[in-house]
Amino acid sequence: MTLNYLHLSPDHPLPAMEARPYRAVLISERSVSEVWRNEVASWLLESGCLYFIAWGIDCEAWHDTVDSSNLEAFDFGDIPDDKFVMTTWHDKEPLSEALWFGGNCASHPDIELFDTVIVHVTHEERRVATLKLYSESQEIVDET
Repeated sequence: MTLNYLHLSPDHPLPAMEARPYRAVLISERSVSEVWRNEVASWLLESGCLYFIAWGIDCEAWHDTVDSSNLEAFDFGDIPDDKFVMTTWHDKEPLSEALWFGGNCASHPDIELFDTVIVHVTHEERRVATLKLYSESQEIVDET
């Protein structure tokens, strides 16, 4: 599995990404405009996101926007199985649990996802700390 970190600043241009199937874990630490959220959702789908996990500020709105963008991409009709984007939001969980979910549970029923991209919407890039938290979260074991 390949793990990548991508810092996004609201209302800034989105970077080019090679289109490939992947899961995205969006960490939202900033409120953003609906217009920019729509742009990001379309960009995620165009770049191959097939599983979208949202955590943080307005995570349910992020989830709904990705769902709507996926429907819109197919004129609100049938979505081919290999283009259907699975989505979850994690508003009542600590970030470590959302990251654990991304690493252990977020699989697509039709396409194997080898890549994970952490999409961090915040003022300042925090690659090292975020990747460390992801790594530590994968070690969480249910002790019940």
